[in-house]
Amino acid sequence: MRTLTTHFLAPAAAGPLLVSGTAPVSGRRTAACVFSGQQDGLPVVVGSAPFGSGRSGTSYDGQPAPDVPGPQDCRAVRLPGHLAPFARQVEIRPATSDLPLAGGDRAELPGWIRFADGRALDAGAVVILTDVLPPALYAVRRSPRPVPSAELTVHFTDALDEGVGDGWTLVRIRTDRAGAGWAVDDSAVWAADGRLLALGRQSRVVRGERP
Repeated sequence: MRTLTTHFLAPAAAGPLLVSGTAPVSGRRTAACVFSGQQDGLPVVVGSAPFGSGRSGTSYDGQPAPDVPGPQDCRAVRLPGHLAPFARQVEIRPATSDLPLAGGDRAELPGWIRFADGRALDAGAVVILTDVLPPALYAVRRSPRPVPSAELTVHFTDALDEGVGDGWTLVRIRTDRAGAGWAVDDSAVWAADGRLLALGRQSRVVRGERP
């Protein structure tokens, strides 16, 4: 899988998600798949993904991993369970002084992350990592508000073709623009050895503060 684009139509409840897909277009080197997911007969997500094997070509890395302390030199942080229930499945260690709900100067959150169950860093795990940190706008705020994802696109790199194993990854999420109740977040996921694994971009809805 080279890219995964998902549109979130409604909040998904905890429980099974029935996914179906078709490949309407297939060529000699690539194939495109479209899919949908339903719960209780109602659509929850729709999306698409192109597939293609690796081939020889020019290598280039225009987004090296940021120069930050290693995970062994960073302290773990626990996100509030009622705000981020999934955070219980991962260990997060902020890599800089930028923290959620700290009222900082920039909407950016970099951190070291690893899965509590030690799962392999395959495409599925990397998709989770692109969206596992709090919304980047939280870095410039002091109180939470719902910022759900409306659409998420993840671009995988050839590093996943080689196999990554498991362990720590360095993840950075940031917002370069927000307004009119919307925000665009960009995220990057690097392996512990500095190889870029994936780039993510998502559109978020910025809702009003909860009482």
